[in-house]
Amino acid sequence: MKEPGRTRLAERRSPDAGLQGAWALLPLGSCEAHGPHLPLDTDCRISEEMALRAASRLVERGVPAVVLPTLPYGVTTSAGPFPGTLTIPGDLVGALIVEVLASAAAQGAVGFALVNSHFEPAHIDALFKAADTARARTGRPVVYPNLASRRYAARLGAEFQSGACHAGSFETSLVLAVRPDLVDDAARQALPEVAIDLAGALRAGAKDFKEMGATQGYFGQPAAGSAAEGHALYEEMAGIVEDSVVAARG
Repeated sequence: MKEPGRTRLAERRSPDAGLQGAWALLPLGSCEAHGPHLPLDTDCRISEEMALRAASRLVERGVPAVVLPTLPYGVTTSAGPFPGTLTIPGDLVGALIVEVLASAAAQGAVGFALVNSHFEPAHIDALFKAADTARARTGRPVVYPNLASRRYAARLGAEFQSGACHAGSFETSLVLAVRPDLVDDAARQALPEVAIDLAGALRAGAKDFKEMGATQGYFGQPAAGSAAEGHALYEEMAGIVEDSVVAARG
């Protein structure tokens, strides 16, 4: 996908890396198990692609936008029993976000968007708190469109709305759209549907995926995923971020 103005900050060289007057989009993810078929950095890749597409759309409508390097760790206790899952406390997640945004504000960024696709409740809570703190500290607008909220979930397909969407068709489609080489396609085609409401199980007191009945670390229907569905979802998600920034600009 075309990226007007090289929207990835990390790919710029210092003389061309000014943030003056720009909105800075910070992708947020995790390092956690996503079934036997998706990579550990699935959430990072989804958030980054969402941010890149949103930034491109903003630039095309005349809003300077840049994508900051992805923060690859989050609160990830639910997938803890599975190898490769790494977690950090919510207060550390929030502190990292606030310091990054404050640094970007000092370089002239005029507003911020937190772009997140990791939906563990404690992680989401940390992001809302970080947005409030960063807003107060920088004096800049900070938006966090929480895709897991009812306001947005209805736009992201039936599986997402059902709550059975960790490494299912929703996330599998999103990875297939950008990095199909990282998907074990034979494994995902053979996986049966796990129709368990992840959010509901958490509310009921289950502590991790295995307690919820997801013995292979996924919920939903991975075999139903497709790259075409992934691209359609990215456009919807990027539009949500774009609309949030435009609304905050006023």
